Amino acid sequence: MGFCGFFDPNQQREDTVGFRGSAILNLDSKGRMAVPARYRDALAEQADGRLVITADPSKCLLLYPAPEWGPIEEKLNSVSSFNPQLRAYQRVVVGYAEDVEMDSAGRILLSPELRAFAGLDKRVVMIGQGKKFEIWDELGWQRQCDVALQYSSDGMPAELEGFSL
Repeated sequence: MGFCGFFDPNQQREDTVGFRGSAILNLDSKGRMAVPARYRDALAEQADGRLVITADPSKCLLLYPAPEWGPIEEKLNSVSSFNPQLRAYQRVVVGYAEDVEMDSAGRILLSPELRAFAGLDKRVVMIGQGKKFEIWDELGWQRQCDVALQYSSDGMPAELEGFSL
């Protein structure tokens, strides 16, 4: 897997991608994960090391700088509780949300509940996704990559028509 760094927010437009790239990491015996050095300074500057980690229904974890999480939580808490599907999504994403802080060594603690939800054991993959990170079990991430690389006879989704890399 390739590694890319953080784009300095002072050198980019606000609406462009921030965190990107991937890193394969090990959880220690206490469930701590060392945030790669290339992201630490940006997270410390952007959020004073204050982060929010939560569960994603696709069975990974989402890691946000605390200032990015606030509007998301606000929006999720404002959706109608009368829609069972929205309510279930809200229960998972808001219900599992935890505040975490990077320690002096740049590590964050993943709670046993979040590790169990995402099936995290020893090796994990941290994937930059713009304003957040996804944290996957290494094998789960490989399955996601395999699915992404399979094309049906119908071709690409309509949203990607005309898109070129």
